[in-house]
Amino acid sequence: MSGDLRSFRKLPAGAVRPDYGRGGLHGLIAGVRRWLAGSHDGLPWLGADEAPQRPGDVLVFWLVDGLGDGFLQRFGAGSALLAHRRGRLTSVFPSTTASAITTVMTGLAPRAHGLTGWFIHEPRFGGVLAPLPLERRDGGALRGPYLQSRLFPYPNLYQQARKPCVVLAPRHIAWSEFSQRHARGARIVAHRGADELAAHAVDAAHALRRAGGGYVYAYHDRFDGLSHRYGSRSAPVLEEFARIDKAFGKLLDGLAGSGTEVLVSADHGFIDNPRERRMRIDASPRVAAMLAAPLFGERRAAFCQVRAGAEAEFEAWAREALPGRGVLRRSAELVEEGLFGHGARHKRLAERVGTHALLMERGWTVSDRVPGESAHELIGVHGGLSADEMWIPLIRARCA
Repeated sequence: MSGDLRSFRKLPAGAVRPDYGRGGLHGLIAGVRRWLAGSHDGLPWLGADEAPQRPGDVLVFWLVDGLGDGFLQRFGAGSALLAHRRGRLTSVFPSTTASAITTVMTGLAPRAHGLTGWFIHEPRFGGVLAPLPLERRDGGALRGPYLQSRLFPYPNLYQQARKPCVVLAPRHIAWSEFSQRHARGARIVAHRGADELAAHAVDAAHALRRAGGGYVYAYHDRFDGLSHRYGSRSAPVLEEFARIDKAFGKLLDGLAGSGTEVLVSADHGFIDNPRERRMRIDASPRVAAMLAAPLFGERRAAFCQVRAGAEAEFEAWAREALPGRGVLRRSAELVEEGLFGHGARHKRLAERVGTHALLMERGWTVSDRVPGESAHELIGVHGGLSADEMWIPLIRARCA
């Protein structure tokens, strides 16, 4: 076999390419970073005369993990969130928490921060691992000198800020090693759900205004967890959306008259993954033998480290197995095409994206299992390039 992939579509049907400029999450955070550094040039989603730039100005950014723009428009009728929607942005690629939240907390694209999915390939620390909980895929603990500084060798948004910052995070992760590393320079406040988040955000914004202005980043994760467990259109998810919307209204009421700028967006959206659209790559010993490591990245965008010399055989398998299910691409091509961003490149990016990528069609996932790994059945999934995963809302309110 020649290994030629030209017969494959370049991306799955209906793919939305990430925008790392004004039309994407990365561009929004780039504007926040400039504002925190003291720039008065305005922000990408505001005119120069509208950007918070006076002494005492406060910016609150509430990120609802998993709240896709498609969901908001389908199920948000009558909601305060939809009423304040001003447009939409793309997520980063992969459209997943590990990649997008790291962008939000650093201002770096995945190409630069190197967290290219929930799982990354890191031979220095035992192979394939999850960087947010700092665990290996087999459940083993990560060990090694200077672990955090070697895994996360970049400054965050708050260390570079010239304004005080507050990070509101769910109590169960507020003091995790990842959170503390990525919130250095900010004050961390833990919360237990949307109502408490809104109350803390009001208190923090008023305190910052009295102190001369600043930035509040509020992260809420329950919507994401329920979407994974029950599906992206399930009753528990709709109930949580109602709670979030009610809390958003309380946030605006609590900040009325303060001049605070409030933004709400997300890290990604969701699609559902029925059982009949779940590929198990380890079900074929022949295919598993072609790989030098378990899969990493995401179930919707899985990265493969193909053994040297097995490339042509792996690509031949893909020609037979993937039509209608997914698209095989060489990972280096995706890097060069800018799917992970542009500019500076993480020195281990090639390891983190492997030799090949399995980009799944809408509704499809691919996975494998490793000994010792806990099974996680996910109904709602993300990480891919479909419109429902990639488009996130831009919600804005000026509390005048």
